[in-house]
Amino acid sequence: MSDDQLFDGEGRRLYLTAEERTAFLAVARQARREVRTLCETLHYTGCRLSEALALTPRRIDLSGNTVTFETLKKRRKGVFRAVPVPADYLDTLQMGHGIRQVQKRAQAPELDQRLWPWHRSHAWRLVKAVMAEAGIDAGQPHATPKGLRHAYGIAAINAQVPLNMLCKWMGHASIETTAIYANAIGAEQQAINARMWETPI
Repeated sequence: MSDDQLFDGEGRRLYLTAEERTAFLAVARQARREVRTLCETLHYTGCRLSEALALTPRRIDLSGNTVTFETLKKRRKGVFRAVPVPADYLDTLQMGHGIRQVQKRAQAPELDQRLWPWHRSHAWRLVKAVMAEAGIDAGQPHATPKGLRHAYGIAAINAQVPLNMLCKWMGHASIETTAIYANAIGAEQQAINARMWETPI
């Protein structure tokens, strides 16, 4: 599944709906601490699963309300992007991983230790389990961490986030890739379309 498609070869959507995102988040908040924080990271940042798993306390800015990811799909290393996140999510991250305490010890080795010491396949299964408990059909192609990433992009478009800003937050190589989120359908498209008629022409 690539970053530039919202549907698979059979026309099935590859993104979670707003209702599915809400259900996913509700179940994640009842999961054990490490699973909850990983799920909330995917939900609130739209990052790739591999980017989440590379996250360290050094990349969390509690006062600036941002999380910084290394964009792993670039052709070179050392390309970073800061993604703004809600304060409540950072509170959860702080409580779950003791971010502030680690950061106070400026030279602590924990600063560069990954928040989740899991292999990608294990983390993938954990996220899928939360989705299954949330009633998101495991047999559908959107019931994946990538489905959450696509859902984040659609939610941002629905919230009128400018494409150039969303492109940066998601770590896309070009704005053309980001523009796919304007092609959302169903309730998401209807919400976008409704704004078109808010001001009479």
